[in-house]
Amino acid sequence: MKNLIVYAHPNTGSLNHFFKQIIAERLEESGQEFVVRDLNAINFNPVLSLADMTGQRVGEIAGEVKIEQDFIAWADRIVFIYPIWWTGMPAIMKGYIDRVFSYGFAYRYDQGIQKGLLTGKKAIIINSHGKSNAEYESIGMDKALALTSDIGIFNYCGLDVQKHFYFDKADRASDENVSGWSNQIKDVFQEKVLQV
Repeated sequence: MKNLIVYAHPNTGSLNHFFKQIIAERLEESGQEFVVRDLNAINFNPVLSLADMTGQRVGEIAGEVKIEQDFIAWADRIVFIYPIWWTGMPAIMKGYIDRVFSYGFAYRYDQGIQKGLLTGKKAIIINSHGKSNAEYESIGMDKALALTSDIGIFNYCGLDVQKHFYFDKADRASDENVSGWSNQIKDVFQEKVLQV
């Protein structure tokens, strides 16, 4: 399986960075192909410009966007790793979605009917956040996050979301919590590639 890891966190000492490393190690151990796109490290420009919007309408895509689209086209599974900040994605991840998941690449309309163009690809989303899951559930934020990301973005573009992790109270996580989360992540990426 070909895996694309799209990662957004500026701190190499972050929990999200730790998760990225665990996944990369697991994929390497299992013999799967993978590419990591660290949006902060590559200094991805998240601003959807008028030039981007105009170009999308006529099939002209900026070079840095085309690179990212080629990685998505290559991948069988896309793993998104980012923290929840202000009940949403970091700006750099949202900008990646705005620019890379463009009309004609990730979705289109056929006779007024929306069609996702990334069908056949799987997605796994890994989020950390400071609030507790119980707090999010009590105000409906858990459903709002799933609606705006899983359904509003990923399913909309045809991706099959296999798993969405919400690791809560991440800013004060115990070693026991981190170990448990690591095991959950490892379990998802446990499959071995059969050698023919």
